[in-house]
Amino acid sequence: MPPLSRRTWSWTFDLPPAELWPVLADTNRFNEAMGLPPYALEETPQPNGTVLRRGRGKAAGFTLEWEEKPYEWILGRHFNVSRIFSKGPFRRFGPVFDLSSDGKGGSVVSYALEWEPLTLMGRLFGRRLAEQAGTAVGKRVVEAVAFARGERETPFELPKPALPDGAFERAAAMAVEIDRSPYGNGLGRVLTGTVLGGMASDLAHLKPKRLARQVGVAPRAAIEGCLAAVRAGLLTMSWDLLCTNCRGPKLSASALSELPRGAHCPSCNIDYDRDFEKNVELSFAPAPAVRPLMEGGFCLSGPMATPHVAVQLLLAPGERRRVAVDLPPGRYRLRTLHPGGTVEVEHEGGPFPGLRMTASGVEALPAGSQGVGGEAGTIEFVNEAGFELAALIEDRTWTRDALTVPEVISLQAFRDLFAAATLRPGDEAGVSQVALLFSDLRGSTALYERMGDGAAYNVVREHFALLAAIVRDHDGAVVKTIGDAVMASFGDPADAVRAALSMQARIADQDLSLKLGVHMGPSVVVTLNDRLDYFGSTVNMAARLQGQSEGGDVVLSRAVADDPAVQGVIADVSKREEEVALKGFDRPVGFVRLAPPVTPSPNLSP
Repeated sequence: MPPLSRRTWSWTFDLPPAELWPVLADTNRFNEAMGLPPYALEETPQPNGTVLRRGRGKAAGFTLEWEEKPYEWILGRHFNVSRIFSKGPFRRFGPVFDLSSDGKGGSVVSYALEWEPLTLMGRLFGRRLAEQAGTAVGKRVVEAVAFARGERETPFELPKPALPDGAFERAAAMAVEIDRSPYGNGLGRVLTGTVLGGMASDLAHLKPKRLARQVGVAPRAAIEGCLAAVRAGLLTMSWDLLCTNCRGPKLSASALSELPRGAHCPSCNIDYDRDFEKNVELSFAPAPAVRPLMEGGFCLSGPMATPHVAVQLLLAPGERRRVAVDLPPGRYRLRTLHPGGTVEVEHEGGPFPGLRMTASGVEALPAGSQGVGGEAGTIEFVNEAGFELAALIEDRTWTRDALTVPEVISLQAFRDLFAAATLRPGDEAGVSQVALLFSDLRGSTALYERMGDGAAYNVVREHFALLAAIVRDHDGAVVKTIGDAVMASFGDPADAVRAALSMQARIADQDLSLKLGVHMGPSVVVTLNDRLDYFGSTVNMAARLQGQSEGGDVVLSRAVADDPAVQGVIADVSKREEEVALKGFDRPVGFVRLAPPVTPSPNLSP
């Protein structure tokens, strides 16, 4: 059998490794920039619980078939992958990437290609093909580093994508339509430019929060813009049911009502449940009439495909390996790439536990035990499963870029543009925390008597419009109106309190007196009267607290008033603590009354 050959290239850059890793380890983008076609993997569960992954594709004129081994990487320092080919010029072909400090604030980047010929073509031209690949990679590395420095707007120079006839004309009309929308936020040209010229790897699951950072706008503006783009026909949206292990979208639906209660992840070989608050994400993609995307990905298992995984190593049966890695303090989980037991770690710094893999999962080895667990800066891995297995150390915090159901349904844009979005009959979504604001006009009966029905109705309608604008400005949504009252929801209690204070400041100019109550807690999202609504004791408490308002003040539950972010908002507001017995609650309820910033109009009576 011909020996394994290796060719290495290295570069030195003036940026530290932490700034280069996100762009250099993004193998999905890199492969697209290299001109490689997207591919899909056929994933077959094995009797021992692992998954056999086979791929098919074409590259450089060759038809390829291969088994794809799990990537190996150490966050910020190293990654490599081994593909074992059954068709093509090579038996093995894969990159080895290393990133290290140069000791002067910069980085040394090393990129190696390892290959083993399979055919005569591979033996005769293997080195030449490797040289061509290395030269192409080097060009892309330089482009990516320039992007990391801020010298380029995009990571790579790419050929223009093939677009359908009329795509530019359609997109131009859609940009105008987006900008006409009250939720377009002037992003029509930005969104159409992204769709027409962006990388396919970024567009397959377009994340508004990430887009917001890229174009320099607030997250809400980008989310609203994407929703407006769906209505204009530029984008489609999907509710993705993310795997709780790899966090990849393994099942998607165009409507909440079509999303099942669980799914199977063939990559992790596990069944998992739906959690609207955690693993259901709203993402977007180009409409096919403007930018069709090919199925598959350009790299399906690289480090940035699962950025929450800090370390992933593939160990042979009986292998023991000690690697240099110094993980920062945080919440981690130890697991394998096959179903089995896991271990959660609260890491406070210093030595990190080692990992022992068995056929039933993973066990933690004592931290700081020489030759057994880990010392500061190193971690020990041991495979006692009896078969090849990948070990993982992953960050347990959820991605900040995920746009979850509670966030979406607390946005006014979503409720206005997609009012028909509901859950299926009998379905419900649990939310661990939502801040609810209830308002009501004090003395509205006297208002109608004093002004007459027509004039008073116009005043009340204008007050609804004012409150709705304030709610939107504070990242909330009006859930419904009930008579003269408004119910609004917010993801952040501090936003709800800021909105309430703004309402009292603004409503005083209209010679009206407003009663306000704010509470936060768990709730259940249900479909009521063909719209998404909240149900439960948190709703009841918020409504009862509004009833304690005297007009011109704001009544906060203790849960809201004690929130650290809220305390900063109300630090300079006059307040007093009170307690009252409320209908439907067994014990007296304590609350905080924010003193009226203005004196209520004497013309109105309760």
